[in-house]
Amino acid sequence: MIRIKRAGFTLVELLVVISLIALLLAILLPAVQSAREAARRIQCVNNMKQLGLAVHTYENGYSTLPPSMVLSGIANSPKWVGGWGINARILPFLEQEPLFDAINWNSSLEGPVNSTVPATAISAFFCPSDPGSLTYVDPDLGTTGVVTYGWCLGDWFVWGGFYPTTNSAAFAPNRTRRFSEFTDGQSTTMLASEVLSRQSQRIDCGGLSMTGNPGQVPSPQLPPDKLPELGPDSNCTDIPSGHTSWAHGGVHQSGMTTAWTPNTQVLAGMGSSSTVLNLQLGGSVNLDLVGIRESNGGPTFAGVTSRSAHPDGVNMLLGDGSVRFVRQTLNGSVWRALSTVRGAEIISATDF
Repeated sequence: MIRIKRAGFTLVELLVVISLIALLLAILLPAVQSAREAARRIQCVNNMKQLGLAVHTYENGYSTLPPSMVLSGIANSPKWVGGWGINARILPFLEQEPLFDAINWNSSLEGPVNSTVPATAISAFFCPSDPGSLTYVDPDLGTTGVVTYGWCLGDWFVWGGFYPTTNSAAFAPNRTRRFSEFTDGQSTTMLASEVLSRQSQRIDCGGLSMTGNPGQVPSPQLPPDKLPELGPDSNCTDIPSGHTSWAHGGVHQSGMTTAWTPNTQVLAGMGSSSTVLNLQLGGSVNLDLVGIRESNGGPTFAGVTSRSAHPDGVNMLLGDGSVRFVRQTLNGSVWRALSTVRGAEIISATDF
């Protein structure tokens, strides 16, 4: 009797093949993820270059840089708050003329007549590496388009209220500068840096315990956990919705400061046990701090840290329109120096 041999896999052979496939996937998956992140980072850099070009075009057209926000009032009592920020003012230079034309500048950002514009998601304001979506649903404001690029509004000091005192950064409320004022050099002066959307923040703290004098702000080496406002007995308000409105000019929405170096975190054990922030003891968390918001009359001091989903650092937009990747390990004093337009600091390109 003739036996017919049938070709096939034994169980052992099948298991070996499956193991080989799993091994190949384990090897290839990090490479694929790395390639995807590289592509996202390129897109993020391109977005920031668009923002830089838009700001330069604005300055060429209006002979000044845009203010971060426009308010009117007396002392620290606002009578009118427009709310619209830098992003809204540069819309025509980002090929968003129809959206710009839809803004009623005589009404506030939160006015019903302006509800459509802030709700529009704009990809140029969003880094694709950010884990969130392009929109956020706020319980009070409704849908808003998020933002992951923050305009530099100072170190700790953002705004002194309705007084002549202003910060040393490129942008400020009720203040416009020209590039000719950048005596530190445009290539070593920061315009903007990355931030994360849906940022947990502690706001409306009143006067911060270790700030109050623009000339004596806390050192960049001061651990955030040393500030009582970041402790469990804080009287601040906790929100999970920082950087969720690209149109809003407040430092907690479309701004950042150089109080601490990129990606600085707060020890959760020193933070609030608020269920809103969902902090876990023993770990660390991204948490920003704003004393008195600009819309409440200031004076505004804030630690709104630059952050990103990129490994090891953030992208930064400089005054000459270039974009540099800054590692989170850079010296805090260098980071502060980059935020001033005429601080007379000597910075080498190798310092950041």
